[in-house]
Amino acid sequence: MAETSPPGELQHDIAGFKYPLPNLARCLKQRNTKIVALGSSSTAGAGAIVPYPSYLELMLRAEFGNQMMDGFGKRMINVINRGVGGEEATTQLPRMKSDVIDEAPALVIWQVGTNAVYRNTEFVFEEVVTAIEDGLERLAKIPADVILMDSQYTTAVVEKPEKKELSDKMVKRISELAEAAGVDVFSRYALMEHWLKTIPMREFIDPADRDVLHLSDWATRNVTEALFNQIKKMVRAAGFT
Repeated sequence: MAETSPPGELQHDIAGFKYPLPNLARCLKQRNTKIVALGSSSTAGAGAIVPYPSYLELMLRAEFGNQMMDGFGKRMINVINRGVGGEEATTQLPRMKSDVIDEAPALVIWQVGTNAVYRNTEFVFEEVVTAIEDGLERLAKIPADVILMDSQYTTAVVEKPEKKELSDKMVKRISELAEAAGVDVFSRYALMEHWLKTIPMREFIDPADRDVLHLSDWATRNVTEALFNQIKKMVRAAGFT
């Protein structure tokens, strides 16, 4: 794996968040903070690669979890992994209440869009878009901040022209849905496409993945760090000190 770090000078412009995270900021001032990560295999984990929710939990604990709470010890921050490999928004929606809403999280990170492209013969594009919109409406009714995470930029979803076109279309629709709902979107697709200017695609992909779909440990850690940096910034913007 490459030892270099991904180029970072434009990361905020590419993957920067628009909205503060007031619910997360408020919860971080209390004893327990719960975050739910909903998604497919890049949330659940694939192969031997540690998935991003595990890395994000460690980063958040290191940044916000060291303060001693009166009578309780250190603040507790947990990222609950609700990823299921192979799923898409249409199959995640039926379990949103039990796996996400009933957990009463301060923040929901919903990773969508990849399988609508990679497994486009199994998922109907417009049905996936409608499911994302429906899911955002459900999440708007609970006191939680929401981040939509779009597709990874890997060979399986961009190599063929028809896949690249569908990926671009899905990423655009996700951004539009996030804007309409007033939630942040984490565009790892655009971020990784930017990294590709200086880092070869092979560094992005798990070398054991024959499908050339899933992220390498290097890419997972760097994508997670970019996500963490935006969360940290918007928690501060919401008034966390």
